[in-house]
Amino acid sequence: MSSEPSKTTGQYHSIKGTVVETIGNLTGAESWTQSGKQEHAAGEAEYNAAQAKGYVDGTVDRASGKYDSVVGAVTGDKTQQATGNARHDKGVAQQEINKPQ
Repeated sequence: MSSEPSKTTGQYHSIKGTVVETIGNLTGAESWTQSGKQEHAAGEAEYNAAQAKGYVDGTVDRASGKYDSVVGAVTGDKTQQATGNARHDKGVAQQEINKPQ
């Protein structure tokens, strides 16, 4: 099991928590209501943590890719330049996907 936060796992627990909370509200089972609220909050926290990590990872890829691209251009190493451009673009995409809302 991975110790890193996951958007998928976070969404699963958020939705499951909402369902459990709803069942608790409909049946009057306070323990289910509280359990559902807690699981929903934990799921939201995990989703947000995964999103933040993805954004930071994208920032790192973007910066290091730009660096490699510039070094490749200055030294005439077309392979390093192309690899740097690809990593930079990957970082930009990763930032877009994980942009805070």
